[in-house]
Amino acid sequence: MNETANPHKFDRFDRRILEELQRDGGLSNQTLAERVGLSASPCSRRVRALEEAGIILRRVTLLDRRKLGLSLTVLVHISMDRHTPDRFDNFEQKVRGFPQVQECYIITGQEADYQLKVVVPDMDHYQEFLLNRLTRIEGVTGVHSSFVLRRVLDSTELPLGYL
Repeated sequence: MNETANPHKFDRFDRRILEELQRDGGLSNQTLAERVGLSASPCSRRVRALEEAGIILRRVTLLDRRKLGLSLTVLVHISMDRHTPDRFDNFEQKVRGFPQVQECYIITGQEADYQLKVVVPDMDHYQEFLLNRLTRIEGVTGVHSSFVLRRVLDSTELPLGYL
């Protein structure tokens, strides 16, 4: 077993609970219990155990970007001038404060140090974000933007077949 694997032992009920909650985190306990084939009390106990084990981190509501006027998604590769902990810490702290940034990853295999997923209403808003915020972070030396034309797959569900 891999070091980062969770020692929690999953049975078919745990897996079904996780599958159902990934699809709809707002399910009532009663509905969830019916869908996974348990009564309400054992289902509730299992959900609580999964939360306490840190497997269920939180429940969120997914919103429709387009209906909110957030039509432009940009994948941004960022290059840094130095690879020092202070430089990276500063960049990451600043990026955490930008609501436009949905995801931020340190990456390898590219000519970039970070990849960001940025969501904004349009190109004018992206230009403002890029020029007045992103490129003003100390240490940013390069920015390469790729614009998403169409979402082919956009999922938050993890593949649970490995459990």
